[in-house]
Amino acid sequence: MSKSSTHKPLTARVAAAEVVASVLRGQSLSALLPKYTNRVVEKDRSLFKEICFGSLRWYPQIALLIKQLIEKPLREKDLEIQGLITCGLYQLMHMRTSEHAVINETVAATKGLNRPWAKGLVNAVLRTFQREKVSLLEGHHDNHVFETAHPKWLLKKIGDAWGHDLTAKIIAGNNDRGPMTLRVNTLHQSRDNYLKELEISGIVAQKSQYSDVGITLGAAMDVLQLPDFNVGAVSVQDEAAQLAASLLLLEPNHVVLDACCAPGGKTCHILETEPNIKSLLAIDSEARRILKVEDNLARLNLKAKLKIADAGDLDTWWDKTPFDRILLDAPCSATGVIRRHPDIKILRKPLDIDKLGKIQATLLERLWQTLANEGILVYATCSVLPEENDQVVKAFVDSREDVEIMTIDASWGDTTVCGRQLFPTTGGHDGFYYARLRKISRPA
Repeated sequence: MSKSSTHKPLTARVAAAEVVASVLRGQSLSALLPKYTNRVVEKDRSLFKEICFGSLRWYPQIALLIKQLIEKPLREKDLEIQGLITCGLYQLMHMRTSEHAVINETVAATKGLNRPWAKGLVNAVLRTFQREKVSLLEGHHDNHVFETAHPKWLLKKIGDAWGHDLTAKIIAGNNDRGPMTLRVNTLHQSRDNYLKELEISGIVAQKSQYSDVGITLGAAMDVLQLPDFNVGAVSVQDEAAQLAASLLLLEPNHVVLDACCAPGGKTCHILETEPNIKSLLAIDSEARRILKVEDNLARLNLKAKLKIADAGDLDTWWDKTPFDRILLDAPCSATGVIRRHPDIKILRKPLDIDKLGKIQATLLERLWQTLANEGILVYATCSVLPEENDQVVKAFVDSREDVEIMTIDASWGDTTVCGRQLFPTTGGHDGFYYARLRKISRPA
């Protein structure tokens, strides 16, 4: 965090410029948002978040304009000004705020960033765009990166995998704002009863399309305004992620592993789905992320054994007791949840996909050793790329004689060779992949 944010409250635009600059330097939006949100006065926090998410969502498009509008690229140490101009252009292109107010407030933010020298530059860039907007935008009408606001390498990967029509759907979903979806804790009450509570509270909501415990809100809101949120009546979780627990086919007395569990949404859903399992071990490699799992369990009054460990390093955590069910929510590119994490467009690189595929294959191979005979492992990612999904699972299945693919008979997603793929849907669920595997006795 820069000097401007260490002493006094920040304006929405100063904070947003610093966040965008930090993402350009390689930090994640989810790590930056909490500390910066606390530095912005409460009345401006929604504007701050809107500018952050929007500027990053459309950054591939805005970056091309900046390249035209600034003769000499800004230095690394001045990325805050690149971030500020990005935020200003986003507002001029995609928000309904008065152009006069946008330009004045964005120029004024140079002072808050301790870069008064940039006042003239920011003013000139934004006013040039304001004057020449039509011709500037028309000049990119055949530029696929500009039109889709996606990096070229990712467009190619998605296009090669899914063809023109599905690619268009994925792009539209990625550039949309994902709805706020709730998972009803049926240990408390039914979904129908909670919908009635929402109606009484004047909150517009409807049943989610595929999850039998899902509710999609008409508009995002502070969770503390939700009836009985603090006592565990509901959790915020995308509908696609809510499908995991049912795929495990849980039964009483099962010994269950949730690998790569943070922030704990699926961990809690497992316990809500089958409260009579024998035990649930939830593992994540990062201590700060395990704290989120603890918080979620505590709010829902649920219990699981938590461990900070590399799920693939069995010697550090496995006591040799076989698991009846394993959920492997594998580390992935998160290309199915770009709309919730738009910084992925900037942070993710082509080489990451191959690296992640190797990590996924290793985790699958090693965790399989901990699965009991006739046990079930559900492999999940929030990716839309086959290199992380079907290709990983098929290579694993082809390499062994003790595994069979269990068909997922469902109305959601598209059937693939090994599982089912959900794509990000406007007004609906995120992009997700599931495959379900059973461990069978080796042939004699």
